[in-house]
Amino acid sequence: MTVLRKTLKESLPEARARVEAALKEEGFGILTEINMAATLKAKLGLERPPYLILGACNPSLAAKALEAEPDIGLLLPCNVVLRETEGGVEVLIQDLEAMFRVLPEATQRALAPVAEEARTRLSRALSRL
Repeated sequence: MTVLRKTLKESLPEARARVEAALKEEGFGILTEINMAATLKAKLGLERPPYLILGACNPSLAAKALEAEPDIGLLLPCNVVLRETEGGVEVLIQDLEAMFRVLPEATQRALAPVAEEARTRLSRALSRL
């Protein structure tokens, strides 16, 4: 799996605040949040380290993607994972260019500029951390 990745030497709440601020600078907001550790604990009784999945969206890019391919909503929003590890908090961001390779070739071509811009913006956000 192709991902953009960085480990931060801070607490999960601190890392989350920094991630959200960096994403905001690139025009992304958080639409959804899934607390996997809490869900697995509640539903299965499993103890896991903190693991958050944030659904980030840049409305301008989402609009362009939907215009090019109405079914693209199946691949939105952009997932950003924050997971606690022994070394700190690992931040993972899905690589949209790699993810869009599952689409038909004509759709890939239509979405290439959007995927490239999104990847650039997400990479810049990650580099700010």
